[in-house]
Amino acid sequence: MTELARLVEEAELAFSQAADSAALENAKALFLGKNGALTEQLKALGKADAETKKTLGAAINGVKQQIESLLANRRASIAESELNRRLAAEAIDVSQDGRGHAVGAIHPVIRSWRRVEELFQSIGFDVADGPEIETDWMNFTALNNPENHPARSMQDTFYLEKKDETGLPLLLRTHTSPMQVRYARTHKPPIKVIAPGRTYRVDSDATHSPMFHQVEGLWIDEHISFADLKGVYTDFLQRFYETDQLQVRFRPSFFPFTEPSAEIDMRFESGPLKGRWLEIAGSGQVHPKVVRHFGLDPERYIGFAFGTGLERMTMLRYGISDLRLFFDNDLRFLRQFA
Repeated sequence: MTELARLVEEAELAFSQAADSAALENAKALFLGKNGALTEQLKALGKADAETKKTLGAAINGVKQQIESLLANRRASIAESELNRRLAAEAIDVSQDGRGHAVGAIHPVIRSWRRVEELFQSIGFDVADGPEIETDWMNFTALNNPENHPARSMQDTFYLEKKDETGLPLLLRTHTSPMQVRYARTHKPPIKVIAPGRTYRVDSDATHSPMFHQVEGLWIDEHISFADLKGVYTDFLQRFYETDQLQVRFRPSFFPFTEPSAEIDMRFESGPLKGRWLEIAGSGQVHPKVVRHFGLDPERYIGFAFGTGLERMTMLRYGISDLRLFFDNDLRFLRQFA
């Protein structure tokens, strides 16, 4: 048996003993690699005479083709075996009962958010959305809350190291009221809009969270009064809580962006909260300075604004006593709303 014929037999044996693709590639290198046995034969041709090169070269090429054919066949065999193993391991028993999937549900606060939007859209209000990172001017100054005003301390918030284009600090908005300014500066009266969204303050206990949801409302036109505010908001509360058995009162208060200002309280006439007055929102006639920041003439345009926390409204609607339950991701709590 010639040496070339022996290489074919050795290659066939080595390939057949390769258990997987990696072992097969290692076996290939013994014969067809840079320093493989057949490659060495080809290198030796360089020293042979012309006649020997012609005959031996043809023989070596023939052996190379045989080894490559053996290699291709073994590769196909290994690939088929690996596929069969995977099919066996991943086989699906179609007669087996399927695994059930948990049913998700809308978060209770988002339920309230959507309900508020639906109720106000039904009476002609637009819904506005805006940035949660606000400028100091939009969040405070434009709302008649200038620098060093004591009312700012009630809204201690999170400031960013980055400044705006005027060098003033950027911050996480403390209310969605800046959207009143942004919306009014890009729309002509009459302006009817609500602005729901996330807000941030440095606060955390059973009834407060560093992040909470709020909805602001604004109606600006030439003849909008406190009577309109009372009618709109009373009707909204009755429809939100699905009962006419509640009373609403406006209690004098102070907010920099409204004058006069009022807290809105309500009292249920039935149920577990019967007889209790509960603060539900802040409101008032929009301050003339704020109207000017809207880009409007306060001698001509007037209107009202209000703001309320969506968590508080949700807690009252579903009888939830601790605001932190909304953010604990406790499935036992959330499944109640599925």
